[in-house]
Amino acid sequence: MELKWFEDFLSIARCCTFTRAADERHITQSALSRRIRQLEAWLGVPLFDRKTYPVTLTPEGQAFLLTASETVFAINHLRSDLHRRYEKRTSVLRFAMLNTLSLTFFPTWIEQLKQRQPLGYIRLCDQKPTFVEQIALLHGNETDFLLTYAHDSVALIQQLQHYPMLSLGTERAIAVCRPDSTGKPLYAVGVSNEPIPFLSYGDHSFFAHALARSEAIQSLPLVAIYENGMSINLKAMTMAGSGVAWLPESLLQAELESGALVRAGNTSWDVPLDIRLYRQPVLRAESARLLWQCAADSEKIPSPA
Repeated sequence: MELKWFEDFLSIARCCTFTRAADERHITQSALSRRIRQLEAWLGVPLFDRKTYPVTLTPEGQAFLLTASETVFAINHLRSDLHRRYEKRTSVLRFAMLNTLSLTFFPTWIEQLKQRQPLGYIRLCDQKPTFVEQIALLHGNETDFLLTYAHDSVALIQQLQHYPMLSLGTERAIAVCRPDSTGKPLYAVGVSNEPIPFLSYGDHSFFAHALARSEAIQSLPLVAIYENGMSINLKAMTMAGSGVAWLPESLLQAELESGALVRAGNTSWDVPLDIRLYRQPVLRAESARLLWQCAADSEKIPSPA
């Protein structure tokens, strides 16, 4: 059985002659007659009384008319609906990224790419509380791209080594705290063995892994008093004077310039980071392939200072 048989049947029922129906269907009359005979053979009943002019439906043809109309409508509607769904899904550029990069690096970077190449609709995947879950979005094909910080000491980055990657820039995580009344760090890092209140990322964020791999930082007398996986939330606690946190420098530009926050130690305590874009080995959409090519052809765009 073929859908075109149903469409042929409906055309003849509407036109009442094989000649006009053949013209409507853009086929020869003999081809139309042959396809109707095939439909009748498949159903096992005659559908038209060919002895009359114009041709009329047999009782079985009358019974089949409503079902054929509903079937053709339903299948065409389903096909159109599926096509719309596919177009919508494959035209969307799906991004997973660390929250800080979505606030600092991504907006400027994507706008610069848009100036070179129209990119269409972009959707940011729901934020995940752990770095493992961010990586899992790429593993599970739930995102086209993963924008992340990277550091060689973070073992989880090795899970991404088989994915195509672009290095887009560099960043530093720096130790900061609120200043005292003289403008000096309220909690200085690396100057004494006094306990330092530490605003921690916990155990599961990217920065938690990066800081845990720094022997120098781990040797400090840090006493964790607060935990939050989001840099922006740790920044708020730091500004309240609660302790020291290692935060991405790009997130601190205004506060460092205004003096609301200061370095808690010198640059030797900085954690250097790469900004990397990973992608699926096979990209679904042409828009995704264009974005990747545009990003690859562009010079490195430095993260906001």
